[in-house]
Amino acid sequence: MTLPALHNTGVLYRRILSQFPQDISLAFAYGSGVFKQHGTNQGQMDKNMLDFVFAVDDPVTWHTMNLLQNRKHYSILKLLGPTMISSIQNEHGASVYYNTLVPVEERIIKYGVISTESLIDDLSHWKTMYVAGRLHKPVKMMVQNENGKLRAALVANLKSAVIASFLMLPESFTEEDLFLQIAGLSYAGDFRMVIGEDKSKVANIVKDNIQHFRILYSNILRDCPQVVYKPQQGKLEVDKSPEGQFIQLMALPRTLQQRITKLEILLQVAQDPDCGAVVQQGISSIVKYSSITQSIKGIATAGMWKTVSYSSKKLMKMWKGWRRKPSVSQMS
Repeated sequence: MTLPALHNTGVLYRRILSQFPQDISLAFAYGSGVFKQHGTNQGQMDKNMLDFVFAVDDPVTWHTMNLLQNRKHYSILKLLGPTMISSIQNEHGASVYYNTLVPVEERIIKYGVISTESLIDDLSHWKTMYVAGRLHKPVKMMVQNENGKLRAALVANLKSAVIASFLMLPESFTEEDLFLQIAGLSYAGDFRMVIGEDKSKVANIVKDNIQHFRILYSNILRDCPQVVYKPQQGKLEVDKSPEGQFIQLMALPRTLQQRITKLEILLQVAQDPDCGAVVQQGISSIVKYSSITQSIKGIATAGMWKTVSYSSKKLMKMWKGWRRKPSVSQMS
């Protein structure tokens, strides 16, 4: 099964991808430079940094080739060589190595490199939810090879996002409620939402991209026995009985189950009227750790000057979002 993402990648994305070693199992573009967000226009989008993630089967070989082709992309860590760069990638933070503020094809880009194995692990078990969380939202899929395990993990990640959101929503809700809940999963517990991100970020992502979310989730919702899905009305009803919630809890990714069961056993959680809050707390604990450790690693992989420059841009976006907030809330 091919992940139901957006495959109409333009010439720009293909030109950018051509600048990198081609041994990539999965490549996607995401973020405010790729998808219109509420309150921004095309001119602002064209100025935003383009964000990419590349999954590679052999990080050492890929970084070896990329250092030959694009040595300037790396911070001073390039002096350590590809084996050490791969070790930093795999063993710290969320197993992603980012190069940021890179000029390519007259745009500024940021790209993260993750091993295919680490990606499958995150998609399947939500070990960090760092890349898995980005794939809960619409992306422009540029490369997706025939790795059956990876394809299955991509779909499993979407199903997990739906089930986790069901547990945190009431018995009846709208499509937009669901998509807001899904889009917010990877921001729960992220310290960058306290400082560095526009507080309206989740709503801004969903408002102008409802149709893209539908493309991503409609088949999963139609096939899910836990929900009554009425696409014409844009409404859903989910089983909130203890038995229904227990089935949903049992379907959650392993890491989230482990975080929840540190609080209570799943059967007790299923009968708890605050079941959704317990699931939310479990997700927050996963995201909090990976967002902090990955950001600390980012200081080294980007270098100090790029870190200061990137952080100042984020703070400016947060400030603009704060100033815009009254007009957004009036439109809600």
